[in-house]
Amino acid sequence: MNDNIYQEIENNPRFKELVHKRSRFAWLLSLITLALYVGFIFLIAFEPQWLGTPLYAGATITRGIPVGVGLIIISFVLTGIYVIRANGEFDRLTAEILREVKQ
Repeated sequence: MNDNIYQEIENNPRFKELVHKRSRFAWLLSLITLALYVGFIFLIAFEPQWLGTPLYAGATITRGIPVGVGLIIISFVLTGIYVIRANGEFDRLTAEILREVKQ
C-alpha cells in the first residue's frame, strides 16, 4: 500500500514542480551566500588595509567588524527567507499533492 502511495506522489506532476521550485530556490540562496563569503575572503586577501581602516578618526572599530557582522546577519536573513517560503508556498504544494494522492 505505501509503495503505491509513494509511486503516485513521485509520478505526480505537482510533486515534480515542487521539487524543481524548491531545488532552484535553495541553489539560488546557496549561490548568493557563497558569493558573499567568497567576496569577503577576497576582500581579506586583496584589500586587508581597507578592512583594517577605522570607521572614523580615533575609532577602535575597523570596517572589517561591521562587514563581518553584516555577513553573518545576511546569512540569517537568507535562511529566514527560505523558511518563510518553505512554510508558505512549499507546504501548500505538499498539502495539495497529498490531497490528490489520498483521493
